[in-house]
Amino acid sequence: MSYLSTLTTDAAFARYEAVRGRLPETAFPARSDHLKSLAEVADRVDAFVLDAFGVLNVGQTPIPGAVERMAQLRAMGKKLVVLTNAASDTRAAALRKYHRLGFDFSADEVVASRDVCAARLDTHLTTGRWGAISTEIDTFADFDADVVRWTAQTQPQVDGFLILSSAAMDTATYTALRYALTDQARPLLVANPDIVAPRETGLSCEPGFFAHQLADEAGIAPHFFGKPFGNAFDDVKKKLSGIAPDRIAMVGDTLHTDILGARAAGLKSVLITSFGLFAGCDVTPYINRSGIVPDIICPIT
Repeated sequence: MSYLSTLTTDAAFARYEAVRGRLPETAFPARSDHLKSLAEVADRVDAFVLDAFGVLNVGQTPIPGAVERMAQLRAMGKKLVVLTNAASDTRAAALRKYHRLGFDFSADEVVASRDVCAARLDTHLTTGRWGAISTEIDTFADFDADVVRWTAQTQPQVDGFLILSSAAMDTATYTALRYALTDQARPLLVANPDIVAPRETGLSCEPGFFAHQLADEAGIAPHFFGKPFGNAFDDVKKKLSGIAPDRIAMVGDTLHTDILGARAAGLKSVLITSFGLFAGCDVTPYINRSGIVPDIICPIT
């Protein structure tokens, strides 16, 4: 299966539940408050942490009203930070994308899981070379390490692996990577824990999908960077130092990444339901089945 293969909401949810043991544990409220939009959330918090896919955009398309909502929240004096698990692009490239879509975020307002991973490479490998599963145009200039692109065809000698993108994860590359990891124990770092992402064509398979499959089949323990893991939220809190965690709202479209991660980090959690993973679905059965209860549910950003 490649990332272009699409999963249904039910299949994606079932996969997240199947790997629940690898995700953080936390407590949830007994019930959710239902509000119309983030405008009604604003008086409860001082800052918003925003998922990108499903909250600001779907694929390369901005969500209707999202640009205007960000401007409204700024006018209300709210701090904004984008926390994205998209690791295919550098932060600079991600920023250019947001600007192209009409958003006015600054570089200091973006926390990308790629950066979260890059800042922690030396805790897993102090010297040596990393092999990256990545796009052909990735230059790795933003990594302070020796990183080369690794494919089934090239297979350079490396001391550890990074999964930055699933765009190149075809059957041959997946099979070669599984063999390489079982043949010689080496760290596997995953800079995008998402199992799926909403695109115009459906829910694409993301790096987390393949990393969990590798864990199941090869018995390895991947290291994840990004939501729902604490490393990403630690970096967000540094951006918003001086604001109490319970006055920060994490806004996302996915229970197992955005909502679970927010609650584990002590942030308020806001689930957007009209776009992203649960678009067109009644989210209530999924909340009941998982026990992952958002603090607030809004249909739109």
